[in-house]
Amino acid sequence: MHTSVFALLAMGAGACIALQASANGKFRQNLGEHPQFALWAMYFSIIGTIVTATAVMVLIRPPMPSAEALRGTQWWNWIGGPLGALIVLAGAALTRELGAALFIALVVGGQLLCSLILDHHALLGLSEQPVTLGRLLGALLVVAGVLCIKYL
Repeated sequence: MHTSVFALLAMGAGACIALQASANGKFRQNLGEHPQFALWAMYFSIIGTIVTATAVMVLIRPPMPSAEALRGTQWWNWIGGPLGALIVLAGAALTRELGAALFIALVVGGQLLCSLILDHHALLGLSEQPVTLGRLLGALLVVAGVLCIKYL
């Protein structure tokens, strides 16, 4: 596939994150004013994820990985689910307070800074991509964008 197709798919994923955070934030609000209702919004959202993933698995019926392959994975391969739950919870708890644009800008800023560290140190199986002046400037521009969204 061409890089521009991948870029469009990534942008679509970003749009989904903004939509998801906004939907979960409103869901929490509709459940009631108690701050812990964000936990219920997270829970119901993840139930939707499980139902969707199960439907896809039933429809596509991909082959099951071997038990040996599952046992052979690194411990950090299993953190995606819990981290995803934290992201959903953050969207449910914070989007209403911050607004969708600021929440997503902060999420993207956090993603970018963490990604620079992961790339630079070749962590979690990634190829090493050192932090360069250009990459650092790009990250600083994102932070500047967050400040503009918040204060201008």
